Amino acid sequence: MNSSKLNRKLTQAFGIFLGVAIAVWVLRGFGILTNIPGGIILLLFLGAILMGIFSYVQKTWWRF
Repeated sequence: MNSSKLNRKLTQAFGIFLGVAIAVWVLRGFGILTNIPGGIILLLFLGAILMGIFSYVQKTWWRF
């Protein structure tokens, strides 16, 4: 897998993690998803942040 395909996949994973985290957070705030603990939402946000950092590092530092 070349660098641009890997970076595209990492960017897509970042968007998915961030989108799911925001959707769950908003739905929990409205009281629709009350049974999801805050730790799960925190893990989703941390996953999004890590994917974003990894995507940036892969794009800028790891030139193949």
